[in-house]
Amino acid sequence: MPIPHRSSFFAHILRFASLLALLPMALAQPQYAPTGIQKISHVVFLIKENRTYDNIFGAFNAKYGTKTCKLSTGQTVPMGRAPDRYEHDISHAWDAAHLAMDGGKMDQFDLIGLNSAGSGDSDGDLLTCRQFTAADIPNYFAYAHNFALAANMFSSLHGPSFPNHLYTIAADSFGVLDNPFQIGNTHSWGCDGPNTEEDQELVRVLQPNGIITVQFPCFSGVPTMAQTLDNAGVSWKYYAPPSSDAGYIWSIFNAISDVRNGADWNKVVDTSNFISDVQTNQLAAVSWIVTPFWQSEHPDASTCAGENATVTELNALMNNPALWATTAVFVVWDDFGGDYDHVAPPQLDTYGLGPRVPFLIVSPYARKGHISTTQYEFSSVLKFIEERFGLPALGTRDANANDITDSFNFNQTPLAPLILTDRKSTR
Repeated sequence: MPIPHRSSFFAHILRFASLLALLPMALAQPQYAPTGIQKISHVVFLIKENRTYDNIFGAFNAKYGTKTCKLSTGQTVPMGRAPDRYEHDISHAWDAAHLAMDGGKMDQFDLIGLNSAGSGDSDGDLLTCRQFTAADIPNYFAYAHNFALAANMFSSLHGPSFPNHLYTIAADSFGVLDNPFQIGNTHSWGCDGPNTEEDQELVRVLQPNGIITVQFPCFSGVPTMAQTLDNAGVSWKYYAPPSSDAGYIWSIFNAISDVRNGADWNKVVDTSNFISDVQTNQLAAVSWIVTPFWQSEHPDASTCAGENATVTELNALMNNPALWATTAVFVVWDDFGGDYDHVAPPQLDTYGLGPRVPFLIVSPYARKGHISTTQYEFSSVLKFIEERFGLPALGTRDANANDITDSFNFNQTPLAPLILTDRKSTR
């Protein structure tokens, strides 16, 4: 290979440096707004727990799902029927995700936590190789039939809830790899956690030099969508379980010191307030919803109860004609939860993408019955928000993400509300 001329070499270096210098300026520019997106005045980001696409929608459409599960032995077995309540959790930590994905072979989910309470195959139950049917989650299937479903929505990070929830507000995990761990017992994974010599909560963080360290999971001076929305005068609210609920661990703004210890903490409210805000026309321009543990679908919570909670929240919106006419709801599950998925995730960087997760797009302007094959991640929702309200990107992930607008038709006759009824589990 010929050696470049010295002056040419330095010219390339200078050009690369100048491009790096322009990167922050590029991120600071407002995101491009697709034609028609202004018809959406309210964005709702509803976040459930611990499922893969194949677990929830693998039986919905044969082209994008699977009814079989590949094992580490080379054997392929039929997917079993998922129970309403999983008897135990399955490990979905950073290391477990890497083990399961097996460099893209997607064939070692059964080895996760082998012989442990968090096993994908505890005592031969092959709990990882399960999926729901239309009879089990009829309302989720109804939303997929009547609105839009994404077949290539990937978790932002190959790992568990805490870092993936950070992506839902920041398009970044700030190096966090796993859920926090603590010596004591607390419902907090953030600034409210214990931070003393005797009892300290810590989280693993990958530093830029490649070294993994641990630190208290309360971040200061980091960019989030809260700051961006505040700067633009765009209203927002984060609906999350209270500190008395086990689901408080997913109240991710608790891990952002500027919010938790500032005036914006008033915008973090109990999940139960969402219904009343919708009914009284108090819905903010941007809302996040995190459900209490018993409605989250996280093992061992009831999937039926979780689906009912989603239906109640969407019914409230659809029963308010003015809000329904101007709203886009994105329903997503936060990580793979140890469940099997057969599609190898693209690897954008060190952190992800992780395995596919279910993703519903519910709006009067969603393309009815559409199954999108566009690659999405949690940053795609933030990209949609940025484009709609003319906001700058937070970082490279949301700047480069696809924006979900292929799942909308802003010129169509608006879809009618789909009012569904709660159900009782028969299993």
